[in-house]
Amino acid sequence: MGANDKINMGWIGAGDRGTYVIKVFNDTKQVNIGAIAEVYGDRLDKGLSTYPGAKGFGDHRKLLDMKSLDAVLISTPDHWHSGCAIDALNAGKDVYVEKPLTLTIEEGPKIVKAARVNERICQVGMQQRSGSHYLQAKKEYMDTGKLGKVTLARTWWHGNGYHLRKAPEVLQKKPSNLDWARFLGPVKWRDYDPQQYYNFRAYLDFGGGQVTDLFTHWIDVVHMFMGQDDPISAVAAGGVYHYKDGRTAPDTIHVLLEYPKEWTATFEATLAPGIKGAAVEICGTDGRLFITRSESQFWPNERNAQPIIVKSQKDQTIEHVENFLDCTRTRKLPNGDVYIGHRSAQASHLGNLAYVQKRRLKFDPQREEILPL
Repeated sequence: MGANDKINMGWIGAGDRGTYVIKVFNDTKQVNIGAIAEVYGDRLDKGLSTYPGAKGFGDHRKLLDMKSLDAVLISTPDHWHSGCAIDALNAGKDVYVEKPLTLTIEEGPKIVKAARVNERICQVGMQQRSGSHYLQAKKEYMDTGKLGKVTLARTWWHGNGYHLRKAPEVLQKKPSNLDWARFLGPVKWRDYDPQQYYNFRAYLDFGGGQVTDLFTHWIDVVHMFMGQDDPISAVAAGGVYHYKDGRTAPDTIHVLLEYPKEWTATFEATLAPGIKGAAVEICGTDGRLFITRSESQFWPNERNAQPIIVKSQKDQTIEHVENFLDCTRTRKLPNGDVYIGHRSAQASHLGNLAYVQKRRLKFDPQREEILPL
């Protein structure tokens, strides 16, 4: 493919996040949106009106039959990421898939294998991997050892509104053009529930709640900074403490992971009203690095020290999409390669499993299996 040739893109799952990301793709002027697959007719119609040259499908497999498509964006709910990604890779498409890559630990190696066997590019939507100020902070503080010995990585994400969404009136009764059975896909049957459809992040059958939705981003930053992605134990505590609305994912959660090179990573999140904010803080013997999507702050361990602040200059999703498009031409591994996405999702899954099983988990990161205590 020449540098000036446009990439023909398919889009699977036309929800809110996908609508934003596909616009980022389109705004690069490097792609043609050739097809859209979506189980809800209203969303499909909206996508087709925005990209009138595209063909519409209710089943992603029919989209993947289009030989003209070079790549696909997968922005379905989490429980469809694995199936859609493997189908797309086996169909010879390059893939940009939203995080978390997987719903379970077991799905990860299968997607990695599909990408490698088919020699496809697979970028996972952990956009901090391409964020300029994240990469700058890594180069200036982590790679140089300015923090000294790191013993703790703290992460938190409070008050994320996407986990509190209420289904609108139009969805209270199942629309005739919403394929509920297709939406459920690999998940066991249950009668239509507007909240489980519209606010799927609050139900562990469809995703991993705040842990896989939010911690996956932050633990991936920690993995990138530390150069390690191999937790050996996990503990967690939390519950549905405030929102007694039928959700199965906890509204308040604490996760603690231990890594073999003598450091730990934590995650805390609550949806309870009144607390907001999200960040990663890497704590070392000589300083600490605080970083968000808008800026980084390096604080030396010195009396009366002032932070060195670097502001973000660009939306990291734009940078991540640009990296993916470049890799579709160069065939280099992308910044958020499928294996990286698998390992960061795996770390989040360990936290959720520890929460569900109410016990400390021991993990062999090489064999990727939970060990008996």
